[in-house]
Amino acid sequence: MDASAPELYERYLVPAITSVWANDLLDRVEPRRGESVLDIACGTGIVARLAAQREHAGRLVGIDLNTAMLAVARAKCGTVEWVEGSALDLPFNANSFDVVLCQLGLQFFPDRPLALKEMVRVLKPGGRAGLSVYSAIERTPAAHAFVQALDKYLGAESSRTKRSEHLSRDAHEVGAWAKQAGFDVVDVAIVAKQITFPSMLDYVRFQLTATPMAALLKERDAAERERMILSIADDAASRLDPSMLAGGKLTFPQESFLVTASLR
Repeated sequence: MDASAPELYERYLVPAITSVWANDLLDRVEPRRGESVLDIACGTGIVARLAAQREHAGRLVGIDLNTAMLAVARAKCGTVEWVEGSALDLPFNANSFDVVLCQLGLQFFPDRPLALKEMVRVLKPGGRAGLSVYSAIERTPAAHAFVQALDKYLGAESSRTKRSEHLSRDAHEVGAWAKQAGFDVVDVAIVAKQITFPSMLDYVRFQLTATPMAALLKERDAAERERMILSIADDAASRLDPSMLAGGKLTFPQESFLVTASLR
């Protein structure tokens, strides 16, 4: 873990998790040749980058608030326009894009209805959107085991950030958000993917060093941080079905709501 948080995100989270969901999202929305595509809360840009690799889309734009994440995105792909900006105030004219994508970002926006309305605003008539949002944390065993271990070792409030990634327990609720924002046709699928990390220890170490949860251990010295990471990893592993830890790896189902929506 000798790199910046965005570099670690790209190294660990993108191959294990976000690339899996990015391919699924693109398969569902299927940007067509020449269509303009906006990737909101793009992070290091895996959705837009994979869209570029498929060579179907025309103009490709990724937008994120995080300058450091965008720096990694720019280094990875020079054919996408990378823009620093907010999902709550998209710096684009109305009717600018054929497709809007937002992978695992909606749960982090401070005003989700406004973000969805902004997506509707920048879409052209007949435009399409694809969104993914994690379902209840209990439906993703590794994450659920991790937050229980956090609460045990660092106190009940310590897991709040991780739990906030799983903001909705109800597919109908997520679909209603899109409808209320102005989408005419909305479909929500409940989808599970098998996720693999090198080990539970790698999963926990990533969470506590390369995400905002790193703040939980920032006041501790390096040795104490490592002891705490090991303890949390051992506790989390003890809460999982042994089959998820076969061969020393961590393999678990992760469930999300996949929203496809369109305008007439």
